[in-house]
Amino acid sequence: MVCHNNPDPDCLASALAVGRIAAVAGIDERHILYSGDISHQQNRAFVNLLDIGLKSFEPPTLQDRPADLLLAFVDHSVPGANNQVPEGTPVDIVIDHHPAENIEARFVDHREEIGAAATILTQYVRTLDIDPDSVLATALLFAIRRETLNFLRGVTREEYDAAGYLHDHMDRDLLRQLSTPSITGATLDAIATAIDNRTTRSAVLISHIGRTTERDAVPQAAGYLATLEGVETVIVFGIVHEAIHLSARSPDPRIHVGNVLRTTFEDVGSGGGHHDVAGGEIPLGIFADYTTDDDQLLTIVERVITGRLFSELDLTDESSG
Repeated sequence: MVCHNNPDPDCLASALAVGRIAAVAGIDERHILYSGDISHQQNRAFVNLLDIGLKSFEPPTLQDRPADLLLAFVDHSVPGANNQVPEGTPVDIVIDHHPAENIEARFVDHREEIGAAATILTQYVRTLDIDPDSVLATALLFAIRRETLNFLRGVTREEYDAAGYLHDHMDRDLLRQLSTPSITGATLDAIATAIDNRTTRSAVLISHIGRTTERDAVPQAAGYLATLEGVETVIVFGIVHEAIHLSARSPDPRIHVGNVLRTTFEDVGSGGGHHDVAGGEIPLGIFADYTTDDDQLLTIVERVITGRLFSELDLTDESSG
């Protein structure tokens, strides 16, 4: 199984479930591969507490692969889109719930109406009559809770049904540990920076966290700022290593933030997601002329990214902090 870049619990738990299903089917060798970082404190706790064996993904391993080496995607679907798999690579299995087009694989289960990929995998486990151990059940239940923001976002009856089934198998203490990880000082600093840098127009707030090594501080800052009174849409970005990462939140039914990020940055990077939660990434190479001066780079990035977003959202120049 190849996870998407910087995998989250929904992707990891789904990959773990596919591995268990493969084991029951008699497949002896199974690997969960990933690219990027696992930097969010909950994601690190998820991997460590559940003892999920991960390996770094190396694209050359897929060249001239034998017929019995199967490639599975969970929680993503297209080679080259939010993963390091070369475009055009044949895929055997795709199980996903994110909006996507042109999905090609030998087996595809793509259900955008479902709130979490872990929900789909729970249905597989039940249908195949696989008795989940406490680790798998806890992983799937935590993933569903995390992906749906504790059953407040994109939740369907299927999530409740899956949670009810997993409840009888999960480890309550383990679930509690996963749900209450400590926050790093760098993440706290990044959120504080986003608070200071915010710009609001109408009910849209855009901010940045500057440069950080904590990639998941970007969505955490977006989630925190989304609680600000009078704000309906939040987009936060920051420089992480050699790329600009973006995260968006919006319960406003008039704005599809996945489409906003995709159309705003499709010529220089990638972006997309749901109508209320989305993310994007822009290689820093487009700002290569400014990388020797970090202050200048941040100033240019802020002006370009913010300008593009407000232009796409067709907002006036009137602003308030």
